[in-house]
Amino acid sequence: MVDKITKIEGNKITGVKNISINEPYFEGHFPNHPIMPGVLQLEAIAQVAGILTLKQAENFGRLAYFMAAESVKWRKPVRPGDTLVIDVELTKARGKIGKAKGVCSVDGEPVSEAEVTFMIVDA
Repeated sequence: MVDKITKIEGNKITGVKNISINEPYFEGHFPNHPIMPGVLQLEAIAQVAGILTLKQAENFGRLAYFMAAESVKWRKPVRPGDTLVIDVELTKARGKIGKAKGVCSVDGEPVSEAEVTFMIVDA
């Protein structure tokens, strides 16, 4: 759900997803009124959080499993042609469990946000 990572600074990361009409989910969500499913925006936040966590040396070669989401909010629809910017901050990392807060935006306007929990496991 992420095309590229544009910035990593400390415990913060930014990813980008270019939303194309060719995405397979647009066939059914919704016909003649395509919008990106909110759960895929949530997945993008989780994936970007996982990328940040797995870039840490102690997690080399491991996997991050998405475990939970809290305080999820969808504010505006995301449509084909939009560029989704995913900003994530790692808020807690203890042992195998990590937490992060993410905000997706289009043209500087927040469209969704969530706090995600994930577990680091051996590959």
